[in-house]
Amino acid sequence: MAFVAIVGGGPAGLIAAERLAAVDGLEVAVFDAMPSLGRKFLMAGKGGMNITHSEPAAEFVTRYGARQCEIAPLLERFGPQQLRDWCQGLGIATFVGTSGRVFPSEMKAAPLLRAWLHRLRQQGVHFHVRHRWFGWAADGALRFATPAGEKRLRADAVVLALGGGSWAKLGSDGAWVPLLAARGIPVAPLRPANCGFDVAWSAHFSERFAGQPVKPVVASVAGRRQQGEFNITAGGIEGGLVYALSAPLRDLLETTGRAMLHLDLAPGKALARLSADLARPRGRDSLANHLRRRAGIEGVKAGLLRELLPAETLTAPDALAAAIKHLPLPVMAARPLDEAISTAGGVSFAALDAHLMLRDLPGVFCAGEMLDWEAPTGGYLLTACFSSGHAAGDGARAWLAGRAC
Repeated sequence: MAFVAIVGGGPAGLIAAERLAAVDGLEVAVFDAMPSLGRKFLMAGKGGMNITHSEPAAEFVTRYGARQCEIAPLLERFGPQQLRDWCQGLGIATFVGTSGRVFPSEMKAAPLLRAWLHRLRQQGVHFHVRHRWFGWAADGALRFATPAGEKRLRADAVVLALGGGSWAKLGSDGAWVPLLAARGIPVAPLRPANCGFDVAWSAHFSERFAGQPVKPVVASVAGRRQQGEFNITAGGIEGGLVYALSAPLRDLLETTGRAMLHLDLAPGKALARLSADLARPRGRDSLANHLRRRAGIEGVKAGLLRELLPAETLTAPDALAAAIKHLPLPVMAARPLDEAISTAGGVSFAALDAHLMLRDLPGVFCAGEMLDWEAPTGGYLLTACFSSGHAAGDGARAWLAGRAC
């Protein structure tokens, strides 16, 4: 009986195991370094498990940016609708939220994961936790560090689904990078994605506004423009709108050492109308009251204007209106990799064949966030993890079938 080892117990590894377990004559085992499986998956679902998105396929695939050509074939085989159908097969209904995001009916990851693991056990998949993979022995055996000491296992095929480099405490620590690099596999450096950024706030602004949301607002950088909201932190910015634009901000910082996020603090007002309203006499109104009455700007938005603009701009109606519509917010650095929701970088697609097998390591497949792609939050991350794991599982099935012929 052929033996397949899945290294990594997140969505990519588990869906690969499921595809392989459907083949008669295969023994399938999942190995994970943590005490339990799917830890990052569970954490991602704590505030509401956003599993995929309902937008049209042509728009959906663009969310993968420079890697959309590599991700598109994976989505064609197992994309958003197939993922929803798969959830339904586990007894988990899904629904489309007002933003187009797709959620399980209970909004939680735990019921889905419990049902999935139960089904996998029924299909004969074996699980081995507290097994940290640390490469290959000289004879090609997989090496695992376990509580009982080192364990070596020979596998007929291997699927590596080891995650990226964020949230190390949940298992995605990037420790696999030097292991593959040592075998000559090209790996792009891991970088933070869907992350916050440092901003040099004054002590007064930080103390007064840390933790407050900025909404509604339109943010733009490098030709990209998006409406949403974000939060002020003690030392910077974070939240959905920042995460959506984190890739161009990070890339600008890496290539030029500088990055500017521009904010439209009054997205519902035209510049000409705003300028005319602000030019009306203030009378005895303070600047704060004038901004509130004439522009609808108050609280943290007013604080941002005071923090980022010279005093003379605050008293010049046209210049102030222009700043409200296009306020420059300089960011200094991305937050550390381990704080990021996900990572960019990973195993180069050039090192993989169409079935996600490493060309230089026949029988070894890679899937999930350890591949060199990134995507915004909104269900895109999970969908690509599932679709790549699905492809790797099918690839391993085909490879083993070819060997048996």
